[in-house]
Amino acid sequence: MKKVQAIIRPDFLEDLEERISESDIGGMTVSAVHGCGKQNGWKEYYRGTEIAMNMQPKLCCEFVVEDSLVEEAIALIVEVCRTGEVGDGKIFVTPVEQVVRIRTGERDSAAL
Repeated sequence: MKKVQAIIRPDFLEDLEERISESDIGGMTVSAVHGCGKQNGWKEYYRGTEIAMNMQPKLCCEFVVEDSLVEEAIALIVEVCRTGEVGDGKIFVTPVEQVVRIRTGERDSAAL
């Protein structure tokens, strides 16, 4: 199993949610985050003082999927969230050693 973590622009959430529900990928967890990358933010002035605004609002969407669905998940995220501009986000894939469903005690694939 793998965890696919996508940092995306907030305006793509609805489309991504819809496409995920139509696929075999399953559920997702979404968190509001702030970060910066190559876009480096912008500068604003408040009462004559320059303020660097380098933390952009983003969403972190996480999916735990079987190894066979990783490439499908990546392709779907890229298709929905790519604009071709700086700030589109990143996708991280990491191994998941174990999953336990708290309610039933099911483990691994059965818990997804």
